[in-house]
Amino acid sequence: MAKVQFFITGTDTNVGKTTITAGLLYKFKQYGLSTAALKPIASGDACRETDTDILKNAITRTFAPEEITPFAFAPAIAPHIAASLQREELNVAKIVKACQSVLQSDTDVLLIEGCGGWLVPLNSTETMADLVKTLKLSVILVVGIRLGCLNHALLTYQHIGNMDIDVAGWVANIIDPEVTYCEQQINILQQYIAAPLVGIIPHQPLVKLTKIAAYLNIAALLKLT
Repeated sequence: MAKVQFFITGTDTNVGKTTITAGLLYKFKQYGLSTAALKPIASGDACRETDTDILKNAITRTFAPEEITPFAFAPAIAPHIAASLQREELNVAKIVKACQSVLQSDTDVLLIEGCGGWLVPLNSTETMADLVKTLKLSVILVVGIRLGCLNHALLTYQHIGNMDIDVAGWVANIIDPEVTYCEQQINILQQYIAAPLVGIIPHQPLVKLTKIAAYLNIAALLKLT
């Protein structure tokens, strides 16, 4: 099993979880570490085809797309709804079982990307947060910096803490190029979030992993000085 494992969650959907996850994988690779990745659930054709491919191309180990994303649904809606349309039921135990080939891989680092935000339902009683709890993962929180992000970020951070789950770090991803008082918003989040700020990612019309990796500092994640 991987020596270092993190779950990448976000304050909402479309806040850049996949690109940040891939950037982190690229950064870990620069440290000479072997890497694997999971995105257990993808909803929407774009996510199924592009997000999984991005992670597949960013890791050092070779896995089939269906190993990285065992549950892929065409409709771009909440996964439990998408699954029900295909007469399939999602639950934590089923997801863990489907991810075993990657979970058991002998790599230095494993990053698991969530689907949507922190509390996306899997069924009527379980959410993605329950998957994180079951796998005993630490979390890296991606905050999409835009209007309203303070409330979204702090609510997410508080709920993660309420579940006694560790937040290993967070990333400020500037997804709105016209956001005002950007620096002030990041500063206030630093005051409230008692975890290292791993990186501030400027808005990038054309995303390049090398550029994203350049803004990331993974020393705290690896407990390096």
